[in-house]
Amino acid sequence: VHGVFLEAFHPEYSRAQPFLVAIAEPVCRTSLIQEYVLTSDSLFAAVSLGISTVHIIAELTKLSKVGLHEATIEFIHKHTDTFGKAKLVLENQTYYVESTDPTVLNLLYGDVEVQKVIKQEGDQLAKITRTELQTDSGETDCVFRFPICSEDRSKAAGVHAATRDGLKRRCRELNYPLAMFYDFHKDHSNPPIDIALKPTTRLRDYQRIALSKMFTSGRARSGIIVLPCGAGKTLTGVTCATTIKRRVLVLCLNTLSVEQWMAQFKMWSTIDPRRITKFTADFKEWPGDIVITTFNMLTFSGDRSYRSAKVMDEIKSVEWGLMLLDEVHVVPAKTFREVIEIIHAHCILGLTATLLREDDKIDDLKFLIGPKLYEANWLELSRAGNLATVTCVEVHCPMPKEFYAAYLQQRPARQIQLYIMNPWKFWCTQALMEYHERRGDKIIVFSDSVPALRHYAFVLKRPFIEGDVLQSERMSVLDHFKHHPKVNTIFITKVGDTSIDLPEATVIIQISSHFGSRRQEAQRLGRILRPKNKGGSNAAYFYSLVSTDTREMYYCSRRQQFLLDQSFSYKVIHAELVLKCFRQMTRKQEIKLALSSHQDQIKLLQHVMSWTESELDRDAKQREKAEKGALASVRRAKLMHAHPIFKALFKRK
Repeated sequence: VHGVFLEAFHPEYSRAQPFLVAIAEPVCRTSLIQEYVLTSDSLFAAVSLGISTVHIIAELTKLSKVGLHEATIEFIHKHTDTFGKAKLVLENQTYYVESTDPTVLNLLYGDVEVQKVIKQEGDQLAKITRTELQTDSGETDCVFRFPICSEDRSKAAGVHAATRDGLKRRCRELNYPLAMFYDFHKDHSNPPIDIALKPTTRLRDYQRIALSKMFTSGRARSGIIVLPCGAGKTLTGVTCATTIKRRVLVLCLNTLSVEQWMAQFKMWSTIDPRRITKFTADFKEWPGDIVITTFNMLTFSGDRSYRSAKVMDEIKSVEWGLMLLDEVHVVPAKTFREVIEIIHAHCILGLTATLLREDDKIDDLKFLIGPKLYEANWLELSRAGNLATVTCVEVHCPMPKEFYAAYLQQRPARQIQLYIMNPWKFWCTQALMEYHERRGDKIIVFSDSVPALRHYAFVLKRPFIEGDVLQSERMSVLDHFKHHPKVNTIFITKVGDTSIDLPEATVIIQISSHFGSRRQEAQRLGRILRPKNKGGSNAAYFYSLVSTDTREMYYCSRRQQFLLDQSFSYKVIHAELVLKCFRQMTRKQEIKLALSSHQDQIKLLQHVMSWTESELDRDAKQREKAEKGALASVRRAKLMHAHPIFKALFKRK
């Protein structure tokens, strides 16, 4: 592992930090010391952004307190000498393999596998041509290129997905990975659409930097932009659409996100609202200039209605200038590959709050979409006031002896429900709700267990949202939460982890989660990261309730480490302290804690024990799948950082 440690208190920090973000992957970014690691993907992304091998080594040497190790220099040379030397550029409906180095292009042109996709001119392969390219600095570069043929003769745009992926894979095998570019200024076959940013729209500095990584020399680069929740991912996507000015396809996770994207396009751009259309289960509008839909609608393999089939055929026939992928890290690689094969998009931009997957499939997305173009630093954005200042609190909740005795005797599926339904968690949830509601805060209570969530909401008399709740009812609950002064708390399952915009939320209480999932922790934290304007305070709170002496403690430690690595303030307190503060706050009022009598607690225990095996199994299956992915990621992390003597031991397990 080629790691780099950065001192955040050093005078040269402001110079070194953007450079390291461009060439390395962040591992841990605390307030004083930050850790990065050089990888082949991060170096490929750096070179594709125009950072040369010489500059990387020279800058690291200049900034480093110690000399660069020979192995690190060799690693940089190995993964940058050939990276970025060739590009796949779409210009006026034809793809070209392009390079400023004729030697590189001749090598690719002479490869037998590459020759299979080179465009034919009569009976011979198309020749290498020379052209000039205007750079951002105003200078002129000489580039060499050859055109690629299309497998799909019915389509106008250069390369069919299978051909394109095969070419990219072959060039990667030759150690010349291709970066994808779209020369939208020279795309005369697809007419521009009437869209621009409204004069009142203002971009933040980090959004401008992110966009500058995507647009180079008048071309758009396909890739992934990582911005925390609340940092303006949607505005960044809208700005990309207004820059390219070609038809746009937006893919979301659910219909709620579709509605939010539609509202954002209307808010930030000058597009005629009639030219924005939705393709969902409830709305099958004929495609306009901007189409917003879900991944499931495009990849659905069952029988479609007549209207749905016609709209789908039209979407397949369109040459999309830009395809925006919201929360791209959540989408399985197989699903995304299906989308790539049926949709013809000239430029692809993936947007996400955290480039994390517990199944380690991020590399698949980087291959299918492109490299990571930009990743914002949560701590820096918080210091600048662009994100809320979040305090993370872990509350340790002991289990009553009856609950713990039952816990020790049950199988894992029921053990999970027992430590979630711990009466101490009920008391702490009620106490924290009462305290923050009196302060005027808006609270989201998360639980991954649907049966437990329903019971919490019923006992504490608050509205809830879970998978079986109708879309209209979800919208009603969220609307009341946003605007009604008496609806200050909602209970929600993991359906609220992504694609729900609740800028009013300032507090999260997590009564259960998906094991040690870092991605889920980041997504839930993002629900309260939007900057607050409440009485001049920019504070937000994230409470995680944990039953002591259970398996939950183990998973909690992994999530805790992730939050510490992102430099969030983290405290651990006992549940008794929460209840003590609650009693002091309510001593002059008659507010009774739920389940306060021993009889009520025994009834709760009996209720949990009465849940059928099928209910428990259905709830546990998804958890087991997440656990396997989480454990696999931990094992891979151990392997990556282990001493060479121990690597073989990890591989055999």
